[in-house]
Amino acid sequence: MKRLFDLLLALCAAAVLLVPVVLVALAVRLTSPGPALYWSDRVGRRNRVFKMPKFRSMRVDTPAVATHLLTDPGQYLTPIGSFLRKSSLDELPQLWSILKGDMSFVGPRPALFNQDDLIALRTELGVHELVPGLTGWAQVNGRDELPIPQKVALDAEYLRRQSVLFDLHILWMTFVKVLRRDGVTH
Repeated sequence: MKRLFDLLLALCAAAVLLVPVVLVALAVRLTSPGPALYWSDRVGRRNRVFKMPKFRSMRVDTPAVATHLLTDPGQYLTPIGSFLRKSSLDELPQLWSILKGDMSFVGPRPALFNQDDLIALRTELGVHELVPGLTGWAQVNGRDELPIPQKVALDAEYLRRQSVLFDLHILWMTFVKVLRRDGVTH
């Protein structure tokens, strides 16, 4: 049921967002050197690594670590990078990952391949069995501001509470938070 919902919603979203996706891709290319998309190695269901696309909001020479681990993340942002992140437009290419089945609309955000502490905690609590999401319970309860143990506790709570109604609630909360630009630190 969840996979069917993801496919139908992703196809509808892709059709509606085709023009904005093309415009954002052009804006990224015109404002900084390098490709429009950044393919990040992420950890998915059962700790399998997959390639997740995002619109590039950081310069091509940015180290491949979680943004909060950079000394000054702002120095690596492209001219439109901050806007892309605050508006969550950088996430639009992840519709591809949802269509492929690597991701769902709702689930724990996929960890970077080198976030060993996050991966270990999720594995310990069984969260690694979930398909990662474009948004999730941790995202609507703090996003970038949460320390890893708190984030994983929220992911584990999602594992226990997951249902279609809970997913719809999280999607609605995500929509509201994106409009308000809540929880984005850079």
